[in-house]
Amino acid sequence: MDSSISKIIIGIMGSANPTKKILEHAYTLGQLLAKEGFVVLTGGTNRGVMDEALKGAKSVGGRTVGILKEDHLLNMSPYIDIPIVTGLGSARNNINVLTSSIIVACGIGKGTASEIALALKANKNVIMLGADELSNNFFKNLCSEKVWIVSEPLQVIKCIENLLFSKG
Repeated sequence: MDSSISKIIIGIMGSANPTKKILEHAYTLGQLLAKEGFVVLTGGTNRGVMDEALKGAKSVGGRTVGILKEDHLLNMSPYIDIPIVTGLGSARNNINVLTSSIIVACGIGKGTASEIALALKANKNVIMLGADELSNNFFKNLCSEKVWIVSEPLQVIKCIENLLFSKG
């Protein structure tokens, strides 16, 4: 594994109550990112996109970080290597964003939308996977040079590689 990649944190943001397809995307995305050597970060709960992405990463020996909104570990995903207990509630979304090199929004929900907005405000690239057309258009129109829209997890990896390693 390239030691420079092993220190790059990719944040996967998504709903605690997503569709089955989004859950499948989250699991696959966690696997693909871990296989590439990236650290996978989520909001850390034991539900939805967060849990599935972490589970996918751990299934292939990846490293994981969970930024927990509670001041305890009771709802923590069992797939977290490094739990960060914040007690900040939804304000922890900003920590998710600032700690990640790139944000991947897997699906869309209120919390995910807030993380996308925070990422754009922090001048971070956001890759949107599986969001509806209205959401994609809204965020693309808000900041077209920082929003990337894809339809499959493998496209996320290609997009990350282009963003991080292209010499353009």
